[in-house]
Amino acid sequence: MPLGVDAIVTDVARRIEADLPELTAEMTNHFLEVIPEFHHDEAVRQLMVASTSSNLVTILDMLAHGISRDGISVPPAAAEYARRFAQRDLSLEALLRAYRLGEHRVVQWSLRYLALLDLDAAAVIAATQQITQMVNGYIDQVIEGLIDIYESERQRWDRRSDAARATQLRAVLENDQLDVRAAEELLGVALRGWHLAAVAWVDADVPDAERHLRTLPRLLRAAAGREPLAVLADDHTLWIWMSSAGRPAADPRLLAGQLTEYPRLRVALGEPASGLPGFRSSHRQAVRARAVAETARETDQLVRFGRVAISALLAENTDELRVWVVGTLGGLARDDESMARLRDTVRVFLACGGSYTDAAARLHLHKNTVHYRVRKAEEALPAPLADNRLDVEVALLVCDQLGRRMITDDPA
Repeated sequence: MPLGVDAIVTDVARRIEADLPELTAEMTNHFLEVIPEFHHDEAVRQLMVASTSSNLVTILDMLAHGISRDGISVPPAAAEYARRFAQRDLSLEALLRAYRLGEHRVVQWSLRYLALLDLDAAAVIAATQQITQMVNGYIDQVIEGLIDIYESERQRWDRRSDAARATQLRAVLENDQLDVRAAEELLGVALRGWHLAAVAWVDADVPDAERHLRTLPRLLRAAAGREPLAVLADDHTLWIWMSSAGRPAADPRLLAGQLTEYPRLRVALGEPASGLPGFRSSHRQAVRARAVAETARETDQLVRFGRVAISALLAENTDELRVWVVGTLGGLARDDESMARLRDTVRVFLACGGSYTDAAARLHLHKNTVHYRVRKAEEALPAPLADNRLDVEVALLVCDQLGRRMITDDPA
């Protein structure tokens, strides 16, 4: 007995749902390729992924169960992403374009899965029409809600004193054609000296986020002895610069100790640099250091670019980096406790210049234990350690700093 249209649509939705993690990654990567405004820091990128995922889950529930769109509202993650978009002065058109691209991609997926079914042309056409109408109706309804959310947030944010300052800072950071004199006139601050940038943030679920963020300038003033330039980039992110005629410095131990009194607050530090290029580069380094902390899900409240520079520079594409790490380490990249011990031992052994004695002292192990673990690790590597030492050392460092996203249950 031939399937009815509702049953066909349900079947297609179930097939998409089974592949949803891969398809969600496909869609978000497409957004990044074609919409420049979607290039965010790691926290907002994750929010974009959550927004995309929540919309897709809702659409598939509608298709699978024949749910009416009446009463459906903007998913919370999508609403929060729209607010962040508004706070960062990104265009509403770019956000709406993503929804139309997403609508088109869902219909494409549906056609792909319909082709796998043994259906006559009339059934395919009827199912395609129903899917298209339901997805289009959902997107239209959500877009109406998003426009209200975006415009309300834009108006609220524009009333804040930080909003204009954040816009000016973005212009200086993003426009390389702007010379130092024009940048100084725009910001009203001297940019010809030295600068040390920091990015502070709290997680999205932290209430009264601004109160936590506003404590940081005082802590930095105590750690560096200078009054910083501090501006809210959005409700959960604060940008800071400490500037001076000479090379500025913040005492990381003092700052880390002070941060323990504010456990919800996290800070990433760039490296000191001079002039307008240094003002920009130190900020970019702080942003990248934050990305490392969030990718690794580290619990350290303070992360310095200087400590994670290699991982920060390599982590622009974590998927490709992970493929390289697994290919370099082979079985040593396996996600289990024994391999984790071996990775840690070999990483320290290489950092000690290949000295079993020094590695044993640093790891508080017997020298013979270090020797045994290094030998076991070499058995798991695709090539002898001596033939590929630099790559292995970098791969182990990346594993240590970026965490479990770099290892696998089934290494190639």
